[in-house]
Amino acid sequence: MTPITMVEGRRIALSNLDKVLYPETGFTKGEVLHYYATVAPSLLAHVHDRPVSFLRYPDGPDGQLFFTKNPPPGTPAWVKTTPVPRSEDLRAEQVVVADMATLMWAANLVVEFHTPQWPAGHPALADRLILDLDPGPPATAVECCAVALWLRERLAADGLYACAKTSGSKGLHLAVPLEPTPSEQVSAYAKALAQEAERALPELVVHRMTKALRAGKVFVDHSQNAAAKTTAAPYTLRARALPTVSTPLAWAEVETCRTPSDLLFLADDIPPRLARDGDLFGPLLLPERAGRLP
Repeated sequence: MTPITMVEGRRIALSNLDKVLYPETGFTKGEVLHYYATVAPSLLAHVHDRPVSFLRYPDGPDGQLFFTKNPPPGTPAWVKTTPVPRSEDLRAEQVVVADMATLMWAANLVVEFHTPQWPAGHPALADRLILDLDPGPPATAVECCAVALWLRERLAADGLYACAKTSGSKGLHLAVPLEPTPSEQVSAYAKALAQEAERALPELVVHRMTKALRAGKVFVDHSQNAAAKTTAAPYTLRARALPTVSTPLAWAEVETCRTPSDLLFLADDIPPRLARDGDLFGPLLLPERAGRLP
């Protein structure tokens, strides 16, 4: 029988809790649910009032992976959704993970959480700028850190404040809180910034996705600022061989990174970090941190 649990007055069926999702560590679905319940206050703060897309991996990262923006079949009526019109479906809606009950229902589907750079009800009006630093082997997170530090100072010169987090894969994400700004303008600024980084650090940075250009360099991906694009949310688990987490960082950690393992964080690492450091992405939520593009 599938266990039923009550979360904030909602009945949620939790299935296959003993199923191993990450074979390399034996991390089970039950442990995935426990992780999300533990970090819920911080994760919910960052997906609050944003349409969520899911990368589902119900049989673990070695099984089938599929990305969905539409509410999955069987979504309970009490799960909040928001209109997100698309050219192929003007009546499209997406889930908003508004509370603990919705978070646990979604976590039971085994998902990565991805969000756009704009809040619900304001498509294409961004309040975040995102730069995804993706290393091309043999470059690693170490090279990403060098690029992140250059970008931090360049953004600061424009009066913009940046937070850093691991992608949960190989690279880093930089996030900048903004006053609401049309996504097209944010995209143009981000692209210009990536191009400037390439000119300043030609041996280290590339701003184009072409694989032939990326060996040993860091691709500064500016494309996730487009209104239709999404980025892995802070504190989401990733569908990787290990139960890695997209983990907010202190800038001191970026400055002192010497090996990729310095910035490898698994699910069990996150609750102690939150207890010790609080939410290092918290500044993104402060209105006074929101900057204006030059």
